[in-house]
Amino acid sequence: MTSSGSSITTKMVMVFLLSISSLVLAASAGNFYQDFDITWGDGRAKILNNGQLLTLSLDKTSGSGFKSKKEYLFGKIDMQLKLVPGNSAGTVTAYYLSSLGSAHDEIDFEFLGNLSGDPYILHTNVFTQGNGNREQQFYLWFDPTKDFHTYSILWNPQSIIFSVDGTPIRELKNLESKGVPFPKNQPMWIYSSLWNADDWATRGGLVKTDWSQAPFTASYRNFKAQACIWSSGSSSCSSNNSSANSWLTESLDATGQERIKWVQKNYMIYNYCTDIKRFPQGLPPEC
Repeated sequence: MTSSGSSITTKMVMVFLLSISSLVLAASAGNFYQDFDITWGDGRAKILNNGQLLTLSLDKTSGSGFKSKKEYLFGKIDMQLKLVPGNSAGTVTAYYLSSLGSAHDEIDFEFLGNLSGDPYILHTNVFTQGNGNREQQFYLWFDPTKDFHTYSILWNPQSIIFSVDGTPIRELKNLESKGVPFPKNQPMWIYSSLWNADDWATRGGLVKTDWSQAPFTASYRNFKAQACIWSSGSSSCSSNNSSANSWLTESLDATGQERIKWVQKNYMIYNYCTDIKRFPQGLPPEC
């Protein structure tokens, strides 16, 4: 980046810091009792190991889910997940940030189950003011059911970056200068859920959930957040520790750009930015 480009980025962040008035900057390594509330599932979601492990389960009656106790306006969010093993066809494990209302903002990881031996599909999307239609889908380069892997969202005023085990897979830049809406004004909660979506999740709904395999279980651990916490309509995200704030200006370096190209060349299976049939009037401007 040129010095002028760096100066522009610095000015953008300074304007952001001055324009919001009482956000609290926090870095937390999570305890699920402290950080999340189980919101539905009638006992199918469980916090275990003194708050270090959370499991969601799904059976024919119901799935389950949880939600963060806090709202965030920008942050670097990490969560380790181990997905439903075996025949997970028809199931969806969703892990996402979202605000409320019909004009909500949302940043999505969704893991679409599949038949035993077939790969999961990692579905990503970003909504701004209630509008999504920015889907990208990937296979993973490992079996996400055998062990825990880290799924991360970096959301700052310049961009949104999705990463898996530290490898970036997708970047959505702030292109408001081109008239492209970007989520920057609505604080969001962290949500996760495990639910039945066999009307669309696996091969467009052709493969249904095999309830003889129930209950289906997904596991979570090692939640970490470096983030601005929204509190009582407040707004000032600042800290004397500049290293703790580094995520606010973080972007992909040359190595990150090469990694994202590698992932998208080898593992991307759908990109809305190349779907000409879907957008006959022309691809979205950010493409």
